[in-house]
Amino acid sequence: MKLTRTPLSLALFAGGALACGDCSAPHNEVVQTRLVRRMQPDAQNATSGPKAPLEWGQVNFIQTTDTHGWLEGHIKERNYGADWGDFVSFTAHMKQKAKSLGVDLLLIDTGDLHDGAGLSDATSPNGLVSNPIFENIDYDLLTIGNHELYVTEIAYETFGQFAKVYGDRYVTSNVKILNRDTGKFEYVGVPYRYFTTAQGLRVMAFGVLFDFTGNSNVSQVITAAAMVTQQWFLDAVNYTKPIDMFIVAGHNPIRTTNVSTSTFGTVYKAIRNIKPATPIQFFGGHTHIRDFVVYDNVSTGLMSGRYCESVGWLSMNGFSAPNYPSRIEGVPIANRNAVVVGTGSSAANLSLSTSTQNHTYSRRYLDWNRRTFAYHAEGSQDHTFDIQHGKAVTAQISALRQQLNLSSLYGCAPRTYCQYCKPIGDPGNIYSLLPQAYAATVINQARKDTPRLIIGNSGNVRFDLVQGPFTYDDSFIVIPFTNTFKFLPDVDYKQASQVLGILNAGSFIKKRDVDLSLRDFNFNPMLTVGQETCVDPPITHDRLNRRSFASGKLVRRQDVVSPGYVTTDDFGTDGDDTIHSTIPNFSQPTAFQANASFPADGSTPASVDLVFVDFVQPNLLKALKSVGASFVSSDVKDYAPEGFTTNNVLPAYAKMAWQANVPSCPVGDGVGS
Repeated sequence: MKLTRTPLSLALFAGGALACGDCSAPHNEVVQTRLVRRMQPDAQNATSGPKAPLEWGQVNFIQTTDTHGWLEGHIKERNYGADWGDFVSFTAHMKQKAKSLGVDLLLIDTGDLHDGAGLSDATSPNGLVSNPIFENIDYDLLTIGNHELYVTEIAYETFGQFAKVYGDRYVTSNVKILNRDTGKFEYVGVPYRYFTTAQGLRVMAFGVLFDFTGNSNVSQVITAAAMVTQQWFLDAVNYTKPIDMFIVAGHNPIRTTNVSTSTFGTVYKAIRNIKPATPIQFFGGHTHIRDFVVYDNVSTGLMSGRYCESVGWLSMNGFSAPNYPSRIEGVPIANRNAVVVGTGSSAANLSLSTSTQNHTYSRRYLDWNRRTFAYHAEGSQDHTFDIQHGKAVTAQISALRQQLNLSSLYGCAPRTYCQYCKPIGDPGNIYSLLPQAYAATVINQARKDTPRLIIGNSGNVRFDLVQGPFTYDDSFIVIPFTNTFKFLPDVDYKQASQVLGILNAGSFIKKRDVDLSLRDFNFNPMLTVGQETCVDPPITHDRLNRRSFASGKLVRRQDVVSPGYVTTDDFGTDGDDTIHSTIPNFSQPTAFQANASFPADGSTPASVDLVFVDFVQPNLLKALKSVGASFVSSDVKDYAPEGFTTNNVLPAYAKMAWQANVPSCPVGDGVGS
């Protein structure tokens, strides 16, 4: 695919603003550099590898979703250390392998390209340099995410630039945008795509965003219920040319039974009402988990995680397209019927199929690291795995990280502080760290000696803080939000001290992620709301001396089983490509609190400044009212200096408390270790 954008270089920045040029970015900081080969220079490589070769079918899919700007990979996490250049090399090898086998391989992405890491978020607008990096993958089908629609400027960039790169492969069946030239709403991409694969499979594809309501007013999200009644949709389903398979790619949860946000059930039923026997393959996103769902005997759904931690693999057999080989030689073959494990039948919640065809499937969730990519590229080692295009993309990412100052070092995090892997009160829980950081950094100099309670909300935290260098990049990764600090002066301590308990009791405040149709930046790494069944108990496997098939030969290895994804889906517990030990999952508070400038003798003050993140203001005022305090919005005042936000707390704290070992920060073993 020929890209339509200017090659990435310093010249690329001419059309947009770099956040590293304003007051929020670090200057004259130590830059963390390690000159080692592979991935990004400071990235770690995996200690655990895949369990077995992938199963192939007549048509195969690689899916990404919810990458959120993590194109550099996870610098300090071994399981996910590959960058986008490594993924470019991987997909090129896999495409070539599919061609040599005489089968199809389609690349799918289901949206949310930024808001999550510095490479996408350190520019204005977000995605200015990360989107062109993303475009180096020659996807066959893409669709839009809600994070492309919050901000008007980003929505127009998606419409005017990103969608144009991919043309009719960017399918947005229920998302339109106001064309500023015509004054009319039109599809961001195309409403559907009918195409024939390299091996002759005839496909009708749709791209369906969940019923999102948080978009800016320049875009329209048509509800799925309305979309499926529109004449163009009915005509596309009942197309004038033959359809061998429907593909529905959507930024949309695939599990329809216990995730109210999902609209895939509506789309499924609408297609089945017209085409009761044609295979339908769904690809979802938005909930940030690995999952696979069986809808009926010829319809399934795959969802492939988040943040460049996972690559989804799906393969299918049972088509009669004339160009497929009668037998696929030299690789394991997809051979499972679409039956929910333990039930002996397909999913009962939908199951409108009348098909008698014998379609078989396989699915796998790959960890995002070079060891995995090289293994599945069939024995490629580093010197053969990298293609020139992939190496160029890796070099571009490195150059951009340097130009954006993303590796500028604030301090050395002495341990990993996770959102969910440690219980509340454990030193390794991030909500044990944040009260210390808030107390030390959220200060009004004119009132610094006045006792204060500082309340923050857990929805402000987006990701774990991993042991090692705490950089400008990490400031976007852990707390990207720029909420300001407000306060009520001289609040009766007995009343103020009850607020935290009320908020955490759930009477008023809700986490950002409870309603996935609203701002959904914060997700539990292994769960989505109401979907606890997608997290499974640990599986036990004897990984010592396991045989694998790299380079076409049996080899022995003794992998260390590291903490990571342990997934249960409709096909059971064997979907994870790499065997991991489970990461514990503990509940998090809705809100947390810091105390500062309290009397040295341990007594409680008569009154305090009640300081809080602006996001919680309406709920905090309600909580105060419930305990007899009569504050209103006009009583609320600014507390912290202008420009100091929640995004600045950890950088400021790191400069104060984490200077040991600078600049040679030791990197830990990652989350869950």
